[in-house]
This record gives sequence, C-alpha cells and structure tokens, in this order.
Amino acid sequence: MIKPFEAILLFALIFVSSSSSDFVCAGSSTTEEPEHQDTKENNRQYSDHIKVCQVGYLVDETKIAILTSETQGNVVVHNSDSDEIVASLPVGAISLDSDTGDSTRVIDLTEVSKPGRYYLMVPGVGRSFDFSVGNDVFSRTFQLSMFFYTGQRCGTAVRLGGEFGNYRHAECHVSEAHFDVSTGRTGKRSLAGGWHDAGDFGRYSINSGISMGTLLWAYELNSEKLRDVDLMLPEKTGSLPDMLTEIRWNLDWMLKMQDESGGVWHKATTAKFPGSILPESDSARMLIVGSGEAPYLTTQATCNLVAVAAIAARVYRPFDPDYANRCLSAARLGWAWLEKSPDSHFRANPKGIETGAYEDDDASDERLWAAAELFRTTGDANYHEYFLSNFRRFQPMFNSGFPHEWRKVHALALYGYALESRKEVDPKAQQVIRQEALTAADEIVARVLKNDYRVPLKTDNYIWGSNALVANYGMMLRLANRISPKREYVDAAQDSLHYLLGRNTFNTSFVTHVGSRWPMNPHHRPSEADDVQEPWPGMLIGGPNAQNTNDKRPPARQWDDVKQSFTTNEVAINWNAPLVFLLAEALPNPN
Repeated sequence: MIKPFEAILLFALIFVSSSSSDFVCAGSSTTEEPEHQDTKENNRQYSDHIKVCQVGYLVDETKIAILTSETQGNVVVHNSDSDEIVASLPVGAISLDSDTGDSTRVIDLTEVSKPGRYYLMVPGVGRSFDFSVGNDVFSRTFQLSMFFYTGQRCGTAVRLGGEFGNYRHAECHVSEAHFDVSTGRTGKRSLAGGWHDAGDFGRYSINSGISMGTLLWAYELNSEKLRDVDLMLPEKTGSLPDMLTEIRWNLDWMLKMQDESGGVWHKATTAKFPGSILPESDSARMLIVGSGEAPYLTTQATCNLVAVAAIAARVYRPFDPDYANRCLSAARLGWAWLEKSPDSHFRANPKGIETGAYEDDDASDERLWAAAELFRTTGDANYHEYFLSNFRRFQPMFNSGFPHEWRKVHALALYGYALESRKEVDPKAQQVIRQEALTAADEIVARVLKNDYRVPLKTDNYIWGSNALVANYGMMLRLANRISPKREYVDAAQDSLHYLLGRNTFNTSFVTHVGSRWPMNPHHRPSEADDVQEPWPGMLIGGPNAQNTNDKRPPARQWDDVKQSFTTNEVAINWNAPLVFLLAEALPNPN
C-alpha cells in the first residue's frame, strides 16, 4: 500500500468538484447512463438525489433509501421487470447531515419484502438505480470480492474466470529474492507466490496477517455457506473449497517468509514503488527487508504468521491434515521464537527502501492474538496462561470509535476468546470480554441510527481507508451478534454494506463492477496499465479521506475518482477482507 511519505503528490491531484446534491462520476452523469450500466436499462434517466443499495436488501432486514431533494408526494416503488407499482411510501422529515452537507430524508422500504428487482420513482425528482430484494442478493458480490484476490496473485500468470476473462497478466516476480542489508544476511531465497498487497506489487507479512485472519474467520464461521461457492479459479485442488484454495495461495507465501529459527521477515518488495505497469513488467530486484538490527526478523511479522497459521490448522484439517499439521508446526515454532524475541520491531524503512513501511513499535496486541489462536487450536495451557495474564491490559477492550486494523489487532484476540467453546476457557474472563464486545456494539448501533446515511463512521473517521473502517465496524457488529444475537446488530452491519454498495452521498458503489455505478479509476497498477477500459473487478477502494487540509469539502465528500488519488482511490487486501466477511455473513444458509 502507498504510505504517507508520498503525500507530497497530493498537490498534483485533480480534484473533482461536487455540490451537496449532485456528483458526476467518471463515465457517467445524473442524466446520462453510466457506460457500465446494464444495457437493458439504456436510455433511462437516473437521479443522484435518490440513494439505494445498488446490490439490494435481504428479505427480512430493515430497508432504507435516502432522498436528498424535496418531493411533492409519496415515493413509488416499481417492479423493474414489469414496471408494475408495488408500493407507495412516504418520506421522512428533512435532516441536515453535517458530514456530507446533504439535506436528507429517509425512505423506509421495509415493507417491500417479496424477492425481485425494483426501482424508486420520486415525483419531481426522478428514478433510482435498480436494487434487488432476496436472500441471495449478495452472492455475486461475494464472488467478485474474492476475484480481487485471484487478480492480486503474484508469481504466476493470472486470468480471471467467467465474464472477466479479459483481465489477465503474465507470470511475475518468480526470480529469487535477495536479502537486503537490513536483514544482516547475504544471498537469495525463493519467495514466489502470495498476493500483491495493494495497488502496488509489494508483499507484506503484517498486512497479510489481518487480511488472512479475517478471511479465514469468514470461512470458519460460515463454512456451510462457503464450502461449495465457485470462484472460477484457474486450478482445482480436490475437495478443498475454492475460498480456501485462494487463501492458501497467500498462506503458502507467508510460510516461506518464516526463517528456520521461527522468526518471520517483514516484507518482500522492490526498493521503490514501480510506475503504472503490469506486474510482469516490474523487473527491479526483489528484496527481503528486515528491521536493520539484530535479530532482523520482527516480532509483529512473526505474531501475524503464528495467529494465521494457528487458524489455518483448524480450518484446513478436514481437507488436508498434513497441511494443517505443517501450519501448526510453523505456529508453534514461531511462538518459541517470540518468547526469545518479544521486542524486535520494524520502526522505519531502512536506507534505500521506499515501499510501505507498516512500522510498529508495540507488539503486545499481536502477541495476544497469536496466543489466543494457538490456545483455540490446541488447548495448551501455556498459550492460555499468556492470554489470561495479558488480556486485561487493553483498555478499552473494544473501541467503538475506531475498529481493529493492522497496527492494532488485540480485538481479534478478544473476539476469538469470546467465541471459543473449549471447556478450558475461563468463564469469568470470557464473560467480561463478551460484555465489553456487546457494549461496544450497542454504541456503534446508536451511532448508526443517529447518522443520516446510517453509516457507523464518526466525523474523524474519514481518513485514509475510511471504507475499510466501515467494513470493520460492520464486522464488529456481526461478531457481537454471534456472541448474543440481536436484530439491531444485523441491521446495522447491513447498513455498512449498503453504504459501501451505493447508499452514500455519491450514489456510487465503492466496489468495482458491483452495482450500477462504480469507481472507474482506482489507484491499481494493473487497472492502469492493461488494455481494458474498466478496472479489475471486486475491488473496494479506500473512500473519502478528509486528512488533506487544503480540501474544504465536508469530510464525507472528500473522495475523487482519479487514479492519482492514492489516498482515496487505492485498493488493498486488508480493505477487501472485512467486505468479504460481511458478505459471507449476509449469504443465505444452505437448504
């Protein structure tokens, strides 16, 4: 992922101006059909004053649309196939949303519960984009959100399946990586594989950790739903589910990053970010980068592998016991290294390295997560004792004002323990953690219900990767619902999805190829360099970022669909992961 040292480039951005009521997206306008709109709907006119989730709504959830204009009457709901009127609905009172500057009115669509495809007509305003109602409305979006990871594969030729066969790149980064001077070593090591981290081609142990943990949890908690999902992968591995096949592509790379001692190297990147080129054109030397001081491997990178490998040992065991044992052995070896090196940090890029730093000087949260997952997998007392001796130091345990992220993962340790059913669990500790998780979830729900767009973000949450915060807040709500089921948790988690998929001030889905309008210019080198006009599919872009003090727009409107705007339009494996989690939770249970 591009890091803040590149922020000077912001002055070169072309800011797209927008009013408080209309936004013109690249390739579309409020009166013309977007280029990528379904051909069936050509020549219809849409109003950006009517914001719906462009994917749709579950049958039994609370369904909300947002209107940002006056109207002379009720909103009329039409069936998209027949144009038949199915409902006439009132609109709520006007409210000023300070984060967007929009004057909003709520349209409650909850009574529209028959599966089908619909649109809204608002007198004096116009027509909404189409949306679906049904229990399987998120299935295709889930598939595309996982396509993103296939597209990020490193060390192989890539060609996406199905209708996306024109998205491809040749084999890349297969040469052995050289040990940088920051590792205290010389020589080379084979590190082919893994996922490109973001819009660039770097691979990072830290960001892989939270990404893989989230994805593995998504599968573990929803295995009955996901076991048979077809991701049209280029290879088949017997009975192994497609989702676990894709995850293993990056897990195998993480295992390669583990040294014989048990410690893990921080990252594998070139010295500098490449230009707007395809992966196979990136011919710069691949480097293994260390901390610059003994023991050179880092505590945080090792903790991330330990946690992920411990989860993988549980998840892969029904399909490949030998691989599960390999993962568990790697996790145990990593833990032994951690006991000898608890404070080896990557504090800054070494001289000559300018790629993402993922710097961190506190590994206590990563160690807690590693211990929690090893305990959950093995039941061993030493891991359990470490967790019980250290979990109370994190206050608040769950931050309702800022969700977990790559630098702070202790909440993942706590959620894992809260959900664990082993008999060895300390019931008092578990109850304390569960109550803290529910309190945080209640606070998030209260904030969502007060927000005009039903988004969980606070005003100061509109930062680099704000869309990932939205998804991670939703993940917090879904995990709380697993601790203590509550309709409000599910509805508020769905509100996060609806915001990301079009019910926002831009009337735009933030996920490429999902909905009726999506970003056309993500900061993603393959999308910039290939010969396909539209970007690669399934990518969640970063979203509004109000950290540029020269931008005077309201914070939630500070997003620009231009490829140079890496602080608002980049993509990343850790941003897509909670989106995948939310979509997995929203999929229907198998019959």
